[in-house]
Amino acid sequence: MLDVKIIGKGCPNCERLESLCNEVISEENLDAKIDKVTDVNEFVSYGVMMTPGLYVNGKLLSQGKIPVKSTLKKWLENAQE
Repeated sequence: MLDVKIIGKGCPNCERLESLCNEVISEENLDAKIDKVTDVNEFVSYGVMMTPGLYVNGKLLSQGKIPVKSTLKKWLENAQE
């Protein structure tokens, strides 16, 4: 199972990233759970300095931007293997 964390305070970009992750997970029928980390004090422990941050299976994949759907799909599929 993929462990996906969206790191951010809940801004529109954080919400868009969460929505995009849900979309890719659903379309690709991936086994994943998404958690939201909204406590600013925890951001540093994940290595996130700019939100939104995307953390998958213990690895920081993106911060400060929303990846395009095809890139996100590739990241999640690679993390599942």
